[in-house]
Amino acid sequence: MKGLKFILTGILFGVIMAKSEAVSWYRIQEMFRFQSFQMYGIIGTAVVLGTIFVFLIKKFNIKDFSGEPIEFKDKDKNWSRYLIGGSIFGLGWALTGACPGPMFVNLGYGYWPMLIVIAGALGGTYAYGIVKTWLPH
Repeated sequence: MKGLKFILTGILFGVIMAKSEAVSWYRIQEMFRFQSFQMYGIIGTAVVLGTIFVFLIKKFNIKDFSGEPIEFKDKDKNWSRYLIGGSIFGLGWALTGACPGPMFVNLGYGYWPMLIVIAGALGGTYAYGIVKTWLPH
């Protein structure tokens, strides 16, 4: 019962993703082919809202659900790792037509091949956990 608010938030997020067509393979392909602004508008809105919320969290010292202060740590300036990681993420997104959020929404829609995509994402995450000690951080 404690996790009900998180489940309801996830359901709401899924409904918003579906209604905005952010889970549509066709919309994602249009974005990567620069044929439509819709996905860029959705992503841009998320970036602007995220920026506003981070500003508000910092300004009013908002705490998390357990009462701990939310801390933001500075990122390192090694841009090559972000370029490589972003490229891998983008290639996976372009090939599968889904990033992590839409993968589960599409599965909820009954698109069973998304199980292969989810298994690949989980396998990649697991593999990273194994090799991360040997990677530059």
